[in-house]
Amino acid sequence: MNESRPLLSAAWMMGALASFTTMALAGRELTAEMSVFQAMALRSIICVTVLTAIAWRAGFASVATGRFRLHLARSAVHYTGTYAWIYGISVLPLAAVFSIEFTTPIWTAIFAALFLREPFTRWRAIGIALGFAGILVILRPGSAMIDLAAFVVLGAAWCYAATYAFTRAMAPTESPLTIIFWMNLIQLPLGLGPALTVWVTPSPEAWPWIAAIGVSGLTSHWCVSHAMRHADAALVAPMDFVRLPLIAVVGWLLYAEPFNPFVLAGGGLIFAGNMVSIWGERRRRRRVNPSASDS
Repeated sequence: MNESRPLLSAAWMMGALASFTTMALAGRELTAEMSVFQAMALRSIICVTVLTAIAWRAGFASVATGRFRLHLARSAVHYTGTYAWIYGISVLPLAAVFSIEFTTPIWTAIFAALFLREPFTRWRAIGIALGFAGILVILRPGSAMIDLAAFVVLGAAWCYAATYAFTRAMAPTESPLTIIFWMNLIQLPLGLGPALTVWVTPSPEAWPWIAAIGVSGLTSHWCVSHAMRHADAALVAPMDFVRLPLIAVVGWLLYAEPFNPFVLAGGGLIFAGNMVSIWGERRRRRRVNPSASDS
């Protein structure tokens, strides 16, 4: 890992928080007048345009790949997850969507153990147990949160976890630019086809949100990757959790969404599970290789 620079990492994470919040707001506003398919198609058009310009400047050899079928599978799974996430944004309180999304690292640990044969340590088991407890607090029996949309968002977390497992398997041969370039290029026809069947002409007020959902979809990944370069996961993860209270305040201010203590408490348990997994993994690496860095 590069030399730890926590202040610089924090600055990048502030950019990531702004990007995630902007993407959620854009998704909420756009789905008020168009389908999720159309919002995602417009997002892909912007992302492909920007990424093509970057690839052209860097040389298209920088995005060449010999693993197209893996890119196709990863992109289809990620597209499904993004559709489910934006659908959840359109019908659920924003804080609830973000809380459920925080289970993604927990599902990633399970998928990595099952399909990539990564070690399943007791720390990961504890983290998963805390994550499940958090889900039960959020989706408690008899609450208004028990509906189809909440489980759709949980499905989004599963898809994102599978996407991360794909990324780990592809990382030795595929650069981040290659992965994100092919992801958006493949997702463009996936979304454009069904979007054309329900297409509506965007209103003038929608165009700033269209630009926002496209740009924030790129800057969120860019900022998180740079934050990880300047500090280890144990520092970055707590900053990422600020997304939950931030989006709760935004939802209250803009959409009069009430503060739900069960959502915040469940999100706290999920966050604790993620942190236990991170710290346990650091301890395991130090035990295996005492000279290893904390990255």
